[in-house]
Amino acid sequence: MLQTISILLENKPGALLRVTGVLSARGYNIEGLTVAKTLDPELSRMTITVDVEERLRTQVIKQMNKLVNVLQATDMTESPSVIREMVLLRVKCTQEHRTAVLKEAEIFQARVIDSSLEGFAIEATGVAEKLDEFIDVMRSYGESDVSRSGAVAMSLETKKLRLQPPVPTGAGVQTA
Repeated sequence: MLQTISILLENKPGALLRVTGVLSARGYNIEGLTVAKTLDPELSRMTITVDVEERLRTQVIKQMNKLVNVLQATDMTESPSVIREMVLLRVKCTQEHRTAVLKEAEIFQARVIDSSLEGFAIEATGVAEKLDEFIDVMRSYGESDVSRSGAVAMSLETKKLRLQPPVPTGAGVQTA
């Protein structure tokens, strides 16, 4: 079963490698991964979609929370949240299909970002299932090329984030 994990972590070299290393070492396949800085440039938000057995989901979150640089890992799979993905799609279509392609894009609330004589470049956002359907529809009009972003998630719960102060590493402590 796919699990969506949101991780707040320090924006430091090696942090991404440690998180993905834990997952790959346990044989979990990462289906999607996005990461970017937050409003605080010292922190990043990572969203990972990973294929994990349902009975192991809480264990994965516990393992993530133990990692250096991870401040908080949260399972967003079944909690109140917004999970979205973006698709950039280029579709080649004939002149007679151009109007139909534009109407389909409108139905899926997609946005044409470039147009040429050969076809269109289209941007769409939404849940993965909706985007899969959009891609299938567009492929029926002609040759397509697709690039997907991976999921981005945000909790809808109103609880405040409670972070613990960093654990002292002993740097600067002098011994006799």
